[in-house]
Amino acid sequence: MTKAVLEMKHISKRFGMTQALSDVALELYPGEIHALLGENGAGKSTLIKIMTGIYKPDQGEILLDGQPVQVNNAQEAQVHGIAAIYQEPMVFPDLNVAENIFIGHRNPGLWVSWGKMYREAEEILNKLDIKLDVRSPARGLTLAAQQAVEIAKAISLQVRVLIMDEPTASLSAHEVEQLFKLANALRSQGVAVLFISHRMEEVFEIADRITVFRDGQRISSGPVSQFSPERAIRDMVGREVSDFFVKSQTQQGQVVMSVRDLGRERVFSDINFDIHQGEVLGFAGLVGSRRTDVGLALFGIEPADRGQVTFQGQTVHLQAPEQALKLGIAYVTEDRRQLGLTMPMSIATNISLPILSNYLSKLGLVRRSVENATAEQFRERLAIRTPSVQTEVSKLSGGNQQKVMLSKWLNIRPRLLILDEPTRGIDVGAKAEVHHMINDLAQEGLAIILISSDLPEVLAMSDRILVMREGRQMGIFNQSDANQETVMTAAMGQSQTVQEVSR
Repeated sequence: MTKAVLEMKHISKRFGMTQALSDVALELYPGEIHALLGENGAGKSTLIKIMTGIYKPDQGEILLDGQPVQVNNAQEAQVHGIAAIYQEPMVFPDLNVAENIFIGHRNPGLWVSWGKMYREAEEILNKLDIKLDVRSPARGLTLAAQQAVEIAKAISLQVRVLIMDEPTASLSAHEVEQLFKLANALRSQGVAVLFISHRMEEVFEIADRITVFRDGQRISSGPVSQFSPERAIRDMVGREVSDFFVKSQTQQGQVVMSVRDLGRERVFSDINFDIHQGEVLGFAGLVGSRRTDVGLALFGIEPADRGQVTFQGQTVHLQAPEQALKLGIAYVTEDRRQLGLTMPMSIATNISLPILSNYLSKLGLVRRSVENATAEQFRERLAIRTPSVQTEVSKLSGGNQQKVMLSKWLNIRPRLLILDEPTRGIDVGAKAEVHHMINDLAQEGLAIILISSDLPEVLAMSDRILVMREGRQMGIFNQSDANQETVMTAAMGQSQTVQEVSR
């Protein structure tokens, strides 16, 4: 084997009482795709932030071509040919697409050649087979489009090491295929690719080598031929996990919400369903099916302009989130960083925000003891891994951030909970915990709408499944009648089998 282009040796890093990394090692070879696996909180993100100069290790060294180097910031990482695509897109909303792609380039000179920048941005996006207007502002881009800009930004640099941290979490199947083509092309050009994903099928499709972290330690490493998905999961979680999808049969109660002929001009139309107490109604469909748009309408963020909604037996016109909250409707967004959580604030503050008035004294001051007590209850109930409820949410792993966001909305004691991609970007262990939470909440009588691009998840966790395609409802299937073939057939527009919505 050729010499490693980048080596991490004896790396340790501590944050307060948390030992994020303990004497770990990682070797990246040119012309190889190396998958790094581990649960959220295993230390993967900490390691790549050390590689890119965001954090400094407490102990250990970084070797580039066998020689020790210091990586003190992102600019120095760029000089060394190290670029990263992080799990959550970090675009500048007020800059256009081309400016976002080239913003990190060194030595731009006194004058910007706008024409050249736009041409090169278009060339990069064309290589990715991504259709974006390079002159349009980044504000308002979908998660998939934001991720595409991040990928293009990294590719625009002459990278020797490309770190991909959950790059496919927001991409369609076609976009994933194009990304993999690009990753294989970079491999053939001698680039070392570090690929981090919670999707096992992706890892075993593209990786040459696998390393597994658990609790800040390196557990195993070797060629992909030495691993199976079962072994990788066992190394990640430290136990056998036979079934991550658990859905108990629940005793369904009265109808909580009834939707008839719901529509929004040029977005979706003719949505019809009932959802009962204790029921999980899955929303399935391909990217662009407008499932999220229906959820936003039911929460009053982007109101429907026709149709009828009955909630708890009363006809309602959902025009604003405040109205939905008062009724007992909560919405857990897919974009926890930009829309779901206030990242610089503490766990306790985030949980209390939707109903902050409940925590104010007569003088208008926040009763911190009451706020902390509530946060402690959710910390214990949802097993949020943190030394303190005063920890900034930005310092938590993705899985624990997801639990904080769930706590935030469960704290309003909703009657209907809309979950939009609740397991996006979290590991298999945290995903199992979220599934158990969904199951427990349904057992308690909560009505749940589960919007997910993970079809096995929808099939396993839902009592019924509503399938959408391009803003149209293609069918509602009972769990006993639903399988991957029937759901995908409906999602691709090959059949339209709308069952009785009152069932």
